[in-house]
Amino acid sequence: MNTCGHDGKEEEKHMAQTEQLEVLVLGSGTGGKLVGWHMAQSGRRTAVVERHWVGGSCPNIACMPSKNEISNAKVAQLARDGKRYGTVTGPVTVDMATVRQRKREMVERQIAKHLQIYEASGAELIMGSGCFVAPKTLEVKLNDGGTRVLTADKVFLNVGTRAAIPNVPGLEAARPLTHVEALELDYVPRHLIVIGGGYSGLELAQAFRRFGSGVTIVESGPQLLAREDIDVSQEMRRILGAEDIQVLVGAELLQVQGRSGDKVTLSARTPSGDQHIDGSDILVAAGRIPNTAGIGLKEAGVELDGRGYVRVNGRLETSAPDVWAVGECAGSPQFTHISEDDFRIIRDNLAGGNRSTRDRLVPYCMFTDPPLARVGLGEGEAERQGVLARVARLPMESVLAAQATDQRQGFMKALVGDRDDRILGFTMIGASAGEVMAAVHTAMLAGLSYSTLADADFAHPTMAEGLSSLFSSVPPRAVRQIKPKVA
Repeated sequence: MNTCGHDGKEEEKHMAQTEQLEVLVLGSGTGGKLVGWHMAQSGRRTAVVERHWVGGSCPNIACMPSKNEISNAKVAQLARDGKRYGTVTGPVTVDMATVRQRKREMVERQIAKHLQIYEASGAELIMGSGCFVAPKTLEVKLNDGGTRVLTADKVFLNVGTRAAIPNVPGLEAARPLTHVEALELDYVPRHLIVIGGGYSGLELAQAFRRFGSGVTIVESGPQLLAREDIDVSQEMRRILGAEDIQVLVGAELLQVQGRSGDKVTLSARTPSGDQHIDGSDILVAAGRIPNTAGIGLKEAGVELDGRGYVRVNGRLETSAPDVWAVGECAGSPQFTHISEDDFRIIRDNLAGGNRSTRDRLVPYCMFTDPPLARVGLGEGEAERQGVLARVARLPMESVLAAQATDQRQGFMKALVGDRDDRILGFTMIGASAGEVMAAVHTAMLAGLSYSTLADADFAHPTMAEGLSSLFSSVPPRAVRQIKPKVA
């Protein structure tokens, strides 16, 4: 019996009805849909199988809807702070039903655009749940009833990930929110407890605080933003604290009581002793799990790694011939733009190229206010990898545009090679951080010396103008004594 639970007689019956394709894509996220559209436009008979979200999670339940709601939350914050800017308003209330409707309308526009592209490309979009019953052979239980069995010359897996629910007594029974449900709320939680101090947890924590919720963040690790340098984590904690967001780090969850949406109590062991945290709602943002179980990958000959992600090489090829994996399920960094790059790597290699996922620069942003943006190495990573680097740091309040607009929170930081002048990494917390990072990212891709940015005439007054001051403060190379040769 295979993973999907069909016996051999069922499989024999279905094999007789198999439809032959040239290209089959399971999952319609960014990498998958781009593969499907490209292959269909190239004249290959192509089908994309999607269980629920047309276009994947990004336009439906993740990147774009979350940023839509974050933008609404910023409007609420500006309305409350209007007096400081000279605009006086009355009492501010938030209508979450309107917030949700605005988000839903944006999602509907995205879905409509995706369907237009499917139609124009010639790729068939099949809505249903797929499970492999043999190598490169997928049985699809259609959402509107019935079953189809598809086989193809080339198969691409793009099944994504889902929110992990930590194994804490009472947590699952409390029916906590994930980002999916949080973005569908039509009320402002009285007190939201966010489990997890990573990127999406902090984005939503700040947004709901600005909508009017009390917010407590509970992080099991020693700091917020575990991947970032300690100065980055400390600055972000200071920014959130200024908005009365409570933060507990090093907190081991012991038990959860109650029901999210009504009344909940979390018991946690912290460095300062056991604590009980009372709230109304729980949001879990504590990591992701790949959607690779129960879809027949063993029958397809596709191996997984120890964490359940599809095992791939640098060309995104799986252990099965003519089967590729793209995006998060392949263990790629969990960003939409990286899934798009996965597609480009596969596209170019199928055309005779030799591209790889190895050593690519991975820029990313966290869309708090102010945002965090980073590309390349941080100080901690450089130290762990034994990379010698010079570090330059500039507080945002030293940037004239930040002074002019009173957006002075945060800082810029750059790492430059100690033995050459290459830019190794850039981090920024501050207004327009993502756009400023793009300039440094471009310089890194071009292999430019840091002095090019130090001497650049950036437009005034912009946040990017700070790059000139930042890179002008890079310390000189360390002077190394050359020992004379012994005769």
